[in-house]
Amino acid sequence: MRFGLFVPQGINLDLVGIPVPEQWKLMLDLAQAADAGPFESIWVFDHFHTIPEPIDESAFEAWSVMAALAASTSRVRLGQLCTCMGYRNPAYLAKAAACIDVISGGRLEMGVGGGWYEHEWRAYGYGFPGVADRLDMLDEGVQIMRQLWTTGRATLAGKHYQVDGAISRPLPLQDGGIPLWIGGSGEKKTLRTAAKYARYTNFGATLDGFARKSQVLAEHCKDVGTDFAAIVRSMVATVVIGETEKDVADKMAWMRAHYEPHVPPETLEPYLRIFEDGLVGTPEQIVERLTAADQLGVGYLIGHFIDAAYDRSSIDLFASKVIPELTR
Repeated sequence: MRFGLFVPQGINLDLVGIPVPEQWKLMLDLAQAADAGPFESIWVFDHFHTIPEPIDESAFEAWSVMAALAASTSRVRLGQLCTCMGYRNPAYLAKAAACIDVISGGRLEMGVGGGWYEHEWRAYGYGFPGVADRLDMLDEGVQIMRQLWTTGRATLAGKHYQVDGAISRPLPLQDGGIPLWIGGSGEKKTLRTAAKYARYTNFGATLDGFARKSQVLAEHCKDVGTDFAAIVRSMVATVVIGETEKDVADKMAWMRAHYEPHVPPETLEPYLRIFEDGLVGTPEQIVERLTAADQLGVGYLIGHFIDAAYDRSSIDLFASKVIPELTR
């Protein structure tokens, strides 16, 4: 199993209480610590507003962070889960991504999805197209990206996007273009798009239904003539880890206390349940769960540590006692 790490950027209220002038330094310090290993990659979310409630706290924009991290790290790969196709013209996004790939020395990953955060869409003036349209936008956008990354030019007369001889130079440094991660679990459209174009998929943050989604992806691969075995299937998990069960309980209590002042009760409880459904436990308990995930076909785990900006002990414990057990 391969491992990535989310860098706190404020989206999940994971920079609350830290003065704004200190936030970027903290993010950079953590990214550079990850650059030394053992994580293969570092990641950000693509949102403009905080989650689970849009409030007036920092939420660093994903592609600004990508450019900065490309220039300030040297080994670790750089990704986003997931860039919302509808937030940026795909030809522009492909151009920006290609430049960042060059700046990074060929270390960029491209995670894309159809987008879901309605409040954010409408607040920024993007409307909120129906699911079918958002997923059609995803497919068309990926087509444009692939053309620009492999030939340097793109032409597409799509329903949602039209480009006519768009030029993108420099090309990405990576052979075949930037690796595509298709995020989402929609069985009819999202997983078919993944079957056609993705090197990686991300079905979400839970093992529930993972086998079913894998089967659907395999069927789409057969239909479109691609190799299912060549697609790495990944998942995201919130990690709450402690040396003892008491340490774990204390960290869960910290998370509740951290969110309570900012999130109304009717939103807080279901949000905390998402964390409870993640990787919660001692190193031994988490290794056991990830071993089962590995047997289901999870090839890549991206860990989200809510306390990362305040205390790195969770990351250090995971790196020293979990990752070695899954990468032997």
